[in-house]
Amino acid sequence: MNKTVSKHIFTESRARQNFAKECEDAINKQINMELQAAYDYMAFFTYFDRDDVSYPKAAEFFRKASHEEREHAEKLAKYQNKRGGRVQYSDIKCPTKTEFSDLVDAMNTALSMEKAVNEVSVASLSQI
Repeated sequence: MNKTVSKHIFTESRARQNFAKECEDAINKQINMELQAAYDYMAFFTYFDRDDVSYPKAAEFFRKASHEEREHAEKLAKYQNKRGGRVQYSDIKCPTKTEFSDLVDAMNTALSMEKAVNEVSVASLSQI
């Protein structure tokens, strides 16, 4: 490993000022939730894009939802870096549901997922 690079990997940022560790941790938690949601929505997209399901409007809806969640994660990561924090990634789990009985089933699953992401976000922020 390059000595110059390795020397700076774990140092605290010079840009960090008035940025509580609790805020950094909450943002990291949210980044990982957003990435998990993006991954889950990608599974929804691929299901509705399959040749035996072929529901292109639903597939496009979930593709866009996946992209939107990834953008949220990117914006939070950019903010974390700007404040001098460090982004900590965690494992992304396999989607719990990759088959749906119909579009209503998928939308209900998506709604439950969105509620869970929002609840974690609100709970994390209320502890700061």
